[in-house]
Amino acid sequence: MAKIEKLSDADVEAALERIPGWVVENGKLHREFRFKDFVGAFGFMTRLALIAEKRDHHPEWRNVYNCVTLDLITHEARGITERDVALAQAANALTE
Repeated sequence: MAKIEKLSDADVEAALERIPGWVVENGKLHREFRFKDFVGAFGFMTRLALIAEKRDHHPEWRNVYNCVTLDLITHEARGITERDVALAQAANALTE
């Protein structure tokens, strides 16, 4: 299996331009999504969970009523990788 490489700070900054709404917080890609209600939030989490499972890359997340908070990091690389950026893009696509 190929080693997953951590992105440089410059690469992370460039990636942020491709994932609107995301920031780096505590060394992780971070975003808060708000929905009309709990069902909307839970539906989003369910759809994203299926994508994450297929990619074998799982988010750190928290749900309170209509709000889902996501933090993405690749633990084995000890930082943000293209896998995190791709999952952030998938999350954004689910809300379009």
